[in-house]
Amino acid sequence: MKRHYSDRADAGQCIAAALPQFSNSTETIALGLARGGVPVAEAAATVLNIAFGALIVRKLGVPGQPETAFGALAVHGENVVRVTNPSFVDRLLRQGIRPEDLEAVEERERAELMRRAAEYQLCEADLTGKAVILVDDGLATGCTMLAAVQAVRRRQPAAVVVAVPVGSIEAYKAVQAAADSVVCLRIPGDFRAVGNAYLDFGQVSGEEVLDMLKR
Repeated sequence: MKRHYSDRADAGQCIAAALPQFSNSTETIALGLARGGVPVAEAAATVLNIAFGALIVRKLGVPGQPETAFGALAVHGENVVRVTNPSFVDRLLRQGIRPEDLEAVEERERAELMRRAAEYQLCEADLTGKAVILVDDGLATGCTMLAAVQAVRRRQPAAVVVAVPVGSIEAYKAVQAAADSVVCLRIPGDFRAVGNAYLDFGQVSGEEVLDMLKR
């Protein structure tokens, strides 16, 4: 897969170029999925001149293969949403992974989710009646974005738009069924990992997220 973006800020600027209809809108907010989606959302929101925030999400990774998600958690306000892939979970169980191992992953990630929710108190925003653009650095399985869409839906927005620089066709189709609109700039046929679309795909720290939210 060709590397199309120099970094997350570059990807965010490309997303902004694809969403000119939201430019200067006081009724729109871009929420980056913390942590990797936050710099993408900040860059997009800066170009569009719209409000910006973050949504806390945690991937539920397969024991021993943490980058492969069997589900995800998202939180906004008092709402915690859990999304899993039932057919994938069934396959994992048939392969010998114990239910208690999956439960341990969820317990650990839920605790981290709530810790970050307390840390990123600046994430809170009134979404009622607004167009919410959910931004991430890419879609691999789509689980975290699906959880994010469900969490935001509970806050009664006018519309939920998903905007990402790159994604797999499977994730795109799954998210398309849940959101009002999906903008995925690139869906490569040889998709393997989100990071392959970037020249610089370094980790985003909690301190960097807080700095962006304070700005």
